Parts: sequence; structure tokens; C-alpha cells
Amino acid sequence: MVQALAAIRHWAPRQWGITGAVTVVAVVVVAIPTDLLPNPLFRRDVPPQWWAWPALLVSSLLMGLLTATYVASPSAAESAETAARPVRHGTAAGLLTFFAVGCPVCNKIVLMALGYAGAISFFEPVQPFLQLLAIALLMWALRARLTAQTQCRPKRPQPTT
Repeated sequence: MVQALAAIRHWAPRQWGITGAVTVVAVVVVAIPTDLLPNPLFRRDVPPQWWAWPALLVSSLLMGLLTATYVASPSAAESAETAARPVRHGTAAGLLTFFAVGCPVCNKIVLMALGYAGAISFFEPVQPFLQLLAIALLMWALRARLTAQTQCRPKRPQPTT
């Protein structure tokens, strides 16, 4: 964890800009179709849970931080597999967040699989756990990326005299 925080301290302003931009985009991309942000295109049949907005904001910030780790090119020492695993976990976490904060009966996949009663009685109680899993995946992916940045930091060439 200390290595991960050390990597963030060395971020360029561009990485912080990407963090902010991706955080805002993630909030909008999830909040509009889940109708957390009221809009004429989508509607909810079930009001959002009290934790939906805080969970969406935390997930979106973690998505922004994770995306910013890809702004600086990974060093040559970092393997392709090490770089790819956090991407898969980040993508899965984004989908979990979408399902977690969404309306349980507005999700066509859940509705077809469980029906209205099943969505309310089985899927709705599971949504907070989906969100916790999403946050855990994002934190794992972010820690892996930041740790790799500190371990694989290229050495600067020494000036010749």
C-alpha cells in the first residue's frame, strides 16, 4: 500500500486531469441509464437505495485513478499480462457497479432471468454486495497498477562527465 501511495505522489498534472475527467464521465455513464440522474430517456420503477450515490462516486473515483495509471506508458519491464489483468478487473468492476446501483426491475437481463418478484426478492438484496465486490476489484486493480509503477520505474541515465 505504501508503494501504491508513493506512485501517486509522482503523478504528473495530466494524470490528475485524466482522473477527474474519467471520474465525471463514469458518474454520468452509469447515473443516466440507471436513472440516478433524472432524465427523459430512462426511468426507475424502484427508488434508488441510500448507498447508491456514495457507492457510484467511490467506484467512479477509483475508475478515474485506475485509468490515470495508463496515461504514462508502462515501462518495458512490466509484462503484458501484468498490465492486462487490472484492465479486466476494472472492466468487471464497472459492470458490477452498473448492476449494483441500477433499478433491480429495470434491468432486462435480471428481469428475464428472475421475473419481477425474483428481481425484488433475490437481486435487490444482493446489489450492495455486488457494489462491495466492484470496489474491492477496483482497489485491487489500482494497487496492482501502482505497485507495478514503483517496481518497474526506469532508472534515469546518469550524466556523463
